Amino acid sequence: MKISIINGPNLNLLGQREPGIYGAQSFLDYFDTLKNRFPAVEFDYFQSNVEGEIIDALHNVGFSSDGIILNAAAYTHTSVGIGDAIKAIDTSVIEVHISNTFAREDFRHTSYITPHVKGIIVGFGLDVYRLAVESFLLK
Repeated sequence: MKISIINGPNLNLLGQREPGIYGAQSFLDYFDTLKNRFPAVEFDYFQSNVEGEIIDALHNVGFSSDGIILNAAAYTHTSVGIGDAIKAIDTSVIEVHISNTFAREDFRHTSYITPHVKGIIVGFGLDVYRLAVESFLLK
């Protein structure tokens, strides 16, 4: 099984950025943990702070991966284009958010991505990625 993880803006700063919200571990360290926990899964990872590059990444893996885990970060609440890209591909997408977006500012309660994804996992820290992997393995 091949699972692609795509992270959006500012997630390259995990471990440094607002550790009270996002934790103290970098995503690359956590990614190693995921790969070790699920050795039968072939993972690839992409992160960008640029909306169009995230759309391109969805297009690139959206017909070849068995599943996509997407944390579009702030673009979740602004990007019709990312939502449209999800609609245009064949691969199922699970939307994840490290923090509980529904317990934060009102603008974070709206997602242009959620209507087009298989499911959404929020608020469990970096464990949202593990939970998303497990959901793909259960199908």
